Amino acid sequence: MPICSCEETINEFETLTRDAGRVQQDTLRKILELNADAEYLNHYGLNGRTDVESYKSCIPLCVHSDVEPYIQRIADGDTSPLLTGKPVTSLSLSSGTTQGKPKFLPFNDELLETTLQIFQTSYAFRNREYPIGKGKALQFIYGSKQVVTKGGILATTATTNLYRRPRYKEGMKDIQSQCCSPDEVVFGPDFHQSLYCHLLCGLIYSDEVHQVFSTFAHSLVHAFQTFEEVWEDLCADIRDGVLSEKVTVPSIREAVTKILKPNPELAESIRRKCMGLSNWYGVIPALWPNAKYIYGIMTGSMEPYLKKLRHYAGHLPLISADYGASEGWVGANINPTLPPEQVTYAVLPQTGYFEFIPLEKPKGQESENSASIHYIESDPVGLTEVKIGKIYEVVITTFGGLYRYRLGDIVKVAGFHNSTPELQFICRRSLVLSINIDKNTEKDLQLAVEEAGKLLEAEKLEIVDFTSFVEKSSDPGRYVIFWELSSDASEDVLRSCANCLDLAFVDAGYVGSRKIRTIGPPELRILKKGTFEEILDYFLSLGGAVSQFKTPRFVNPLNIKVLQILSRNTTKSYFSTAYGL
Repeated sequence: MPICSCEETINEFETLTRDAGRVQQDTLRKILELNADAEYLNHYGLNGRTDVESYKSCIPLCVHSDVEPYIQRIADGDTSPLLTGKPVTSLSLSSGTTQGKPKFLPFNDELLETTLQIFQTSYAFRNREYPIGKGKALQFIYGSKQVVTKGGILATTATTNLYRRPRYKEGMKDIQSQCCSPDEVVFGPDFHQSLYCHLLCGLIYSDEVHQVFSTFAHSLVHAFQTFEEVWEDLCADIRDGVLSEKVTVPSIREAVTKILKPNPELAESIRRKCMGLSNWYGVIPALWPNAKYIYGIMTGSMEPYLKKLRHYAGHLPLISADYGASEGWVGANINPTLPPEQVTYAVLPQTGYFEFIPLEKPKGQESENSASIHYIESDPVGLTEVKIGKIYEVVITTFGGLYRYRLGDIVKVAGFHNSTPELQFICRRSLVLSINIDKNTEKDLQLAVEEAGKLLEAEKLEIVDFTSFVEKSSDPGRYVIFWELSSDASEDVLRSCANCLDLAFVDAGYVGSRKIRTIGPPELRILKKGTFEEILDYFLSLGGAVSQFKTPRFVNPLNIKVLQILSRNTTKSYFSTAYGL
């Protein structure tokens, strides 16, 4: 994007956010005019009205299960206006790693345009702080399998829905550096071969790379953990100009062979740099000396990977990508210098119609972690009516056929940019661990794991990844926490970790239940190395995309296959004695 159009984008953003309230009314009117014939809207008696009051009084708040019957009819081939005025021709699959199955969501050209607006806005602000020239990007991106539904509708991940549209490529060409890897690598059918070739192409163009990107922080960490294992093979490929026999997919082999030429000097330089690193600290700037930053989604369930990513990144800044979901976009990161833990997202008032359900903590629970509370809800308020410092659940109305849809995300209003709020993502609202009156979410689990993980640091060990499960077949029920470690830990340390986990859950319902033994001692299970890789492979076998993969922090009892992988790979088990035996 030329400098002038970056300035234009910022100026347009400033104009729209100065009068966010009016822009919101206009945006809702546009959405309702476009979709006036939608069966969903008319079922609730909206009958073509487009004002905020009528909309809020007629259309109820909803969750995915409320719109699922309509989406299923679209998938089965019903072309009548169900959720949108125009027929829906594509569906997005959300990452359904918790329930074990993905959700279908509508995708259309209007959602593509809002995506471009979000990306162009955050790019303009990012480029102002970290200007990048005409180089390349080392991108760990992966297309996913596309499924055709019974009614002939193409369903794939939201990311792939974007990548395969010419309009997206055209809209992104000014703001997105060219990917080092050819399309055949991005859309390759075998993730492991694509990842190997992303690394190889990145090294071939190492002097031209000025940013490193993946959708999620997890994919970045996984890529460089893989690099630690395959770097010598990559050096051999570059030295001899011959692609490893591990890469067997003909389309990938052909595309990468075209750019791979014998380069013994580059291979030797990579080898020297790798040998000179201390435990791979700063590998990214060492091998890609012109990289300015590392970019990807780093909030929420990605926070546990930041420590490892910073290790690989050395001095390079980590910039968290924009805030959205398969359902639609919420905000852009316009403060790229903030570390991911403090990042805020400015809502673009023209990209959808936004409401916020105020969440109040019950009396006596004010000091509790915001994740683990059953909140008192009030009526939703508009975008410009939120208050700084308060917490809300996000409700979106999109151009893609979702109306007053509860995202299930808890956000805090950190401030305002002109009249639009800047939001801090706190956590997903859904409960994770609960046996009776206890309530612990993903964030509570993350904090408990971080606390117990401190005991491993003295042993120079780290938690590669973790998940959990509620064991209700025994009485009383108990939490089971699974850890994969970087190497073996002593029995004493792991017993201490089990106790530390137990004490780190500070939810009042949990503590009370543990004291009176209505919840049993939690169990820490240690997994073989490579277990989470096996879970990733299973997710991919279902047709998921790596770019969407999030380690499930809680395994649903219905997700039998993942539970089988976990139990098959458990090597040791430790019960807490923190509340007595």
